[in-house]
Amino acid sequence: MTATASRFNENQLLSTLSSAEWQHLEPDLEWVELSAGTLLHSSGKALRHVHFPATATVSLVSSMADGASAEVAVVGGEGMVGICAFMGDANALSDAIVQRPGHAWRMSTADVLHHTRRSPDFMQQLLGYTQALFTHMAQSSACNRHHALDQQLCRWLLQHLDRQEGSDMQITQERIASLLGVRREGVTGGALKLQKAGLIEYHRGHISILDRSGLEARSCECYGVVRQAYDRLSCAHGAPRRSPAMAQLGLVAPVFHRQPMQTA
Repeated sequence: MTATASRFNENQLLSTLSSAEWQHLEPDLEWVELSAGTLLHSSGKALRHVHFPATATVSLVSSMADGASAEVAVVGGEGMVGICAFMGDANALSDAIVQRPGHAWRMSTADVLHHTRRSPDFMQQLLGYTQALFTHMAQSSACNRHHALDQQLCRWLLQHLDRQEGSDMQITQERIASLLGVRREGVTGGALKLQKAGLIEYHRGHISILDRSGLEARSCECYGVVRQAYDRLSCAHGAPRRSPAMAQLGLVAPVFHRQPMQTA
């Protein structure tokens, strides 16, 4: 198995493209490593690149003039960071901060604009993802306003868990509080509730998910709404279409590292 073929397999938007699209896009894609805390772009600033995460996850964060901030969405192997690049305004809507280190494919904004103008299929692929992302952002905003903090924490944990392998997270309570836009004490209280319920184990910046089904049951409806938006996107894409190199190696693209949702 070649490294290139296996890497293409790790982003849903790229892995579902036709062989003809691969031939056009591949020369303009660069494999990059993303470190935790890296700022990929800033709100209101011109985008230079878009990123298609493979193993990394990226938080989209809205910041206020007084320094307050909140995560409005998280992007992993299902999507793309930098949607403004093909929507008529190359200025970013939010900050994009690498939350979980890993790798991604990077493309210049000039190249992605060229390819969306060249290919209606590629543009439609990105527009479908954008619709799901907007649902994610809108639901996060409503959740942060109307639901209890422990419900928000469950939603946040599940959404990040969907975009990684394994059930362990390296993150501090201070960082979670910043991403949720709440006080650290609130996150501490919420985490203690979840720990006492046997859903998570937390110590010194390390969270282990012990009972995913329990987290889903305790979360508000917002997690399900957002996940269904991405599931519809996956169904619309259908079975992954592969490049010739991927087909030769028998590679099939994963969507999320997630389990079936629990139903009442």
